Amino acid sequence: MNLTTGYPYFLIQSGLPYAYPKLRGSLSTEVVIIGGGISGALTAFNLTESGIPCVLLDERSIGLGSTCASTSLLQYELDTPLCELSLQIGGKNAERAYILSSEAINTLERISRQLDFKSFQRQQSLLFAAYKKDKNLIGREFEARQKAGFEVSLLDEKQIAEMYGFSSPAAILSKQAAITDVYRFTHALLQFSIKKGLQVFDRTSVTKITYFKKSVELGIGPEINIKSRFVVNATGYEITEFIDKKIVSLVSTYAIASEPLEKSSFLENTLLWNTADPYLYMRMTNDKRVIVGGRDEEFYNPQKRDRLIRPKSIQLEQDFKKLFPETDFKMEFSWTGTFGITKDALPYIGTYDKTPHTFYALGFGGNGITFSLIAAELIRDLIRGKTNKDLELFKFDR
Repeated sequence: MNLTTGYPYFLIQSGLPYAYPKLRGSLSTEVVIIGGGISGALTAFNLTESGIPCVLLDERSIGLGSTCASTSLLQYELDTPLCELSLQIGGKNAERAYILSSEAINTLERISRQLDFKSFQRQQSLLFAAYKKDKNLIGREFEARQKAGFEVSLLDEKQIAEMYGFSSPAAILSKQAAITDVYRFTHALLQFSIKKGLQVFDRTSVTKITYFKKSVELGIGPEINIKSRFVVNATGYEITEFIDKKIVSLVSTYAIASEPLEKSSFLENTLLWNTADPYLYMRMTNDKRVIVGGRDEEFYNPQKRDRLIRPKSIQLEQDFKKLFPETDFKMEFSWTGTFGITKDALPYIGTYDKTPHTFYALGFGGNGITFSLIAAELIRDLIRGKTNKDLELFKFDR
């Protein structure tokens, strides 16, 4: 599946930092992880740290699926506001989903320190009303988050103008957020885990899966196979190739990165997003570039998606300049990618009844990185024979 086109900033910056071999012979292991993006890398890290032998496979070079196109925002806020998600799945479940995402940011920071990975930075997050009519939503969402125990502040129009230099009727300032470089983080996780026994093979496609009573066999071409006790599917938006259940709708999204700014900006410590649908978001990179994303389209058609890169990029640049007309923003990179949305903005994690001995780590939506961490921890528990009630939130038949 063609997931990205253009010049993703983090891929341009890092290129191909490591080489991984292609699988050349049959082998046996405890767990096979299919997918070498952030979901697969975090799962491999958690399993390897638990002493579980595993092999990771990817049909591409590592990280060149949707991971390299990520803008690498880490937020506990889901694509569906807490006040609305509470009506959809119940207040207790909605709060738990938000809390798990918040805890995931803390865990990702701890892992980054363990790996001596320097590109994790704590941030604040500002959700601002895109239109006057959204002021009520901001108020309800603030109350819901405050009730759930999150450290948030409600800002009015005057405060937003004084603190951030643009106009909006209302906003929620959250203390819990971060930014990273998920493409390089994926490689850092794998390099760390390889030293502890993980085997990684890219440019290696699974062509057949055979399920036995107590094991699974994966066919890699006509003469190579892998026998394992379990499989973890971390293929993300390509899940339609493995299961027949409709769980995600594919969306094309767009992003641009500016030239480095000469002057400092409040974006150095705050990531921004708004209440529009699709929402506009922005962050700053370590080298003082601004990344702006959004303008999503609800389709998956690579040719149609790619033709829109130029007009969507111009629109995103205009979106930024409308908020900050005095900022010297000059677009340098633009790209498009495919991501998925689910009915409740939550990932799918756990088992699927038609694929025995298989666990799924499918971190769909704008919270793909934090969802990937949640999935990795839950799947680790499942493989170790531990029960976790949080799986109920993310099961396929919810």
